[in-house]
Parts: sequence; C-alpha cells; structure tokens
Amino acid sequence: MDPNAEGERARVGLCARCRFAVLQRSARGGRFWRCRRADSDPAFVRYPPLPVLRCAGFEPGDPNREPKAS
Repeated sequence: MDPNAEGERARVGLCARCRFAVLQRSARGGRFWRCRRADSDPAFVRYPPLPVLRCAGFEPGDPNREPKAS
C-alpha cells in the first residue's frame, strides 16, 4: 500500500472507502472525489466537501482497491 494512502483516506473520509466514489484528475494535476450516486440521485452532491464523515448513500467497497481515476 502507498505510504500516503492512510493520510489520503483520513483527508477524504468515507469517500475513500465507498463503492460509488471515483477519483477525478484534472489536466493540471488536481484531484477531486466524485460521487457516482449523484449521477442518478439529486440528493447527493457530485463533488462533496471533504472530509465526508456521514453519508446516507455510503456503501463500502473493496478496502484494497485503488479508487478509479476518470
């Protein structure tokens, strides 16, 4: 595991472990966590403010997966 992974998980909160979260990377190197639940449910924010400590839509994903970059 990347040595910075634990720090990233703490900074991001639940999104780092959610099956609906996707890590977006911009052309200028920015990194943004996007919630795919927001694509079909307007109750969710597409780019939530971090860290996310509570979320009604949270569903745990594979804890060893790297977040998909899109």
